[in-house]
Amino acid sequence: MEKVKLAAKIREVFGRRTNKGRKEGMIPAVVYGHNMKSKGIWVNALEFAKLLKKSGESTIIELNVGEDKPKNVLIYETQKDPIRGQYIHVDFFHVRMDEEIEKEVELVFIGEAPAVKELGGNLVKSVDEVNVKCLPADLPGEIEVDISVLKTFEDHICIKDLKVSDKVKFDIDPETVIASVAPPRSEAELEGLETKVEADVTKVEGVVKEAPVAEENKDKKGGK
Repeated sequence: MEKVKLAAKIREVFGRRTNKGRKEGMIPAVVYGHNMKSKGIWVNALEFAKLLKKSGESTIIELNVGEDKPKNVLIYETQKDPIRGQYIHVDFFHVRMDEEIEKEVELVFIGEAPAVKELGGNLVKSVDEVNVKCLPADLPGEIEVDISVLKTFEDHICIKDLKVSDKVKFDIDPETVIASVAPPRSEAELEGLETKVEADVTKVEGVVKEAPVAEENKDKKGGK
């Protein structure tokens, strides 16, 4: 597979002090792996986002850190700001190109299922990503799943149906169903879903229904 390149520079600040770098468009990261100590680095946030959009997370990256020799790395883990959605930290793992690795690869569903378009069924995706084992050079950036073969409600796509290189091994039962189409719900089922069940909370153990204020108490207050 084609490698992509990413420039980085040594990072000498850690913890909360990295917030300044984030405001300047940098992402604090760390690189570790074979025959190397963990090293703090900075990567450009915009360049990193472009790389992910083009190649995805399952891609061998040629990481250039200052004057050091370029390293072949994989994105091991990313962290995002839950509110802004921006990347706030990245872990890179240094790999050897002659040793097999294990990595989760995203499944990308393409095409249109006739059982959905013509029969009104609902597409069911059972698996969104799969764990694979292979040499770094054979690692697919993503795996396409063509759902146009789902013509009836009996059809399904399994792990064994995925079209990948024979150098890529799956760490999952080949009979595992990835996608299928469920029949549309009947009117009776839909009505059942819309029916609201109203329960008397006073019948729930531990719940006491509050009694209305007695009229005599109101009269006493008014008579003072």
